[in-house]
Amino acid sequence: MRKKQFKAESKKLLDMMINSIYTHKEIFLRELISNASDATDKLYFKSLTDTSIDTSALDIRIDLDKEARTITISDHGIGMTPEELETNLGTIAKSDSLNFKNENEGDEKMENIEVIGQFGVGFYSSFMVADKVEVVSKALGADTASRWTSEGADGYTIEPCEKDEVGTVITLHIKENTENDRYDDYLEQYKIQELVKKYSDYIRYPIVMEMTSQVPDPEKEGEYITEVNDEVLNSRVPLWRKSKSEIKDEDYNDFYKQKFYDYTDPALVIHSKTEGQATFDALMFIPQNAPFDFYSKEYEKGLQLYSNGVLIMDKCADLLPDYFSFVKGLVDSADLSLNISREILQHDHQLKIIAKAIDKKIKSELTKLLRKDREKYEEIFKTFGVQLKWGVYADYGMNKDGLKDLLLFKSSNGGYTTLKEYRDRMADSQEDIYYACGESEDKIALLPQCEAVKEKGFEILYFTDDVDEFAIQMLMEYDGKHFANILKDDFDLSTDAEKEAIQKKNEDSKEWLGKMKDLLGDEVTAVKLTNKLGTHAVSLAAEGYVSLEMAKVLSQMPGGDGMKAQLVLEISSAHPIADKLAHADAATLEKYTKILYNQARLIAGLTVDNPTELADSIADLMV
Repeated sequence: MRKKQFKAESKKLLDMMINSIYTHKEIFLRELISNASDATDKLYFKSLTDTSIDTSALDIRIDLDKEARTITISDHGIGMTPEELETNLGTIAKSDSLNFKNENEGDEKMENIEVIGQFGVGFYSSFMVADKVEVVSKALGADTASRWTSEGADGYTIEPCEKDEVGTVITLHIKENTENDRYDDYLEQYKIQELVKKYSDYIRYPIVMEMTSQVPDPEKEGEYITEVNDEVLNSRVPLWRKSKSEIKDEDYNDFYKQKFYDYTDPALVIHSKTEGQATFDALMFIPQNAPFDFYSKEYEKGLQLYSNGVLIMDKCADLLPDYFSFVKGLVDSADLSLNISREILQHDHQLKIIAKAIDKKIKSELTKLLRKDREKYEEIFKTFGVQLKWGVYADYGMNKDGLKDLLLFKSSNGGYTTLKEYRDRMADSQEDIYYACGESEDKIALLPQCEAVKEKGFEILYFTDDVDEFAIQMLMEYDGKHFANILKDDFDLSTDAEKEAIQKKNEDSKEWLGKMKDLLGDEVTAVKLTNKLGTHAVSLAAEGYVSLEMAKVLSQMPGGDGMKAQLVLEISSAHPIADKLAHADAATLEKYTKILYNQARLIAGLTVDNPTELADSIADLMV
């Protein structure tokens, strides 16, 4: 028996397969089970035209032997001849499964056949955990079997052997533990059970293994005996491949809670099957509550990715845009182009098609929920609405058109409103969509500018999230109407006559207004009289692009310490304080100026640099 050399170049290539392509050693079991499933599929395919083939026991078996340090994976599949062992296992990256798929493409009998292993590298992942691999295989219709043996890149041998049944048995001789790796773990029942559940839970054939358990002794009360029984480790039929009519709400809820470790039912379930440019099943969930680490750097978005029921990636980030990062779930497709390991995806055209379809589906389901169950949608939006708003702002507004109708804002009209609902309620005389920013809707409603706008019968959107104004600035307009911040200096609902009147008052009061500006220095860009504060005496307005709230947000960001809005101190021309200021002496004017400026800062939600001085000044006026 002569040792043969691998045909695919050398030891260097095999070392690369084992040590570089796969990042997790545990992948070996997934690869071998997938290969066993493929071999069983091929036998099943043959049985469709050959009724003499027995398909009554098409399972995959795993056996552990701790003393011998072996893992054995057996199947009742189609098996391999010596020539096929030579071709398929003697040439790295040779895939008999891929050839089988290509040869039978278009055959209607292939409709229910799922060929998983298509690159011909997965088998060699065995050498990540084994220092010796034996493959005993008997092909369908053959009289004898063959044994393929290899201890790694040095080569392999093939020799005849005895095997009663058709199929393949792969025996891995597990490596000894090292300082960095505990290979002993792969000889434990719990570990194999865990890996099957994680990667191969939805292989269509039963994956069977002897399981040891402690059960009550029927003859001795309070004592236990050890039982060893064959157990099926995999679920076999994925929930997402069942018809929706077969699935109850409890089934979805239980699946979600077990799969994604949540203790509450999902707020929304999205179950879809897509056919066309890409064919895939998707089962997605929107949680009721944000994950505890959702706003941390540690949070990883992504959907689980399966290929024909085999887990390929636990979190495929490319399947979800950031604004839907809160969505949990999975995608199962046989159409993906996978690279060497089936573990790392090529970011190819097919994946982008699936991601685009998922994005469209989530938007569609949220839009439907908004229309049919407003209360439930509002609950979801309270939890994840900020993420949708960031989606409008991010990437220079590239996604704003697809998200704008999913946004909700609190309003002076009461409760939440969409932009469309606000637009539909607008009076013919209203030129813009009005909004104001603040810490809460209650505090915004108390702002002096809001009183005047509401008195004119106009609705105001209340922006309470940091991202709100940034998103709206990126959106720019909605249905032909631009957005106007009522807290900006240039916002004015006055008539032409009213504008002329206030302009004249400012001209007549130029001297004492100028003195107030000098007293405040760079704190403000101007001090003005205004007619847009209702019954209130004073307020701050922002001049230029950066509003008060935008400046607050930007100043909290790295490098934003010097970020300030250009502030204008506005004094109501109709309030008695204006007349007092006009006739005040220098000392009184200085005291009034500081008090009014600090009052305006408090109203705007800004800090007061010297609250003690403010308190003392007010007390002095009271005595």
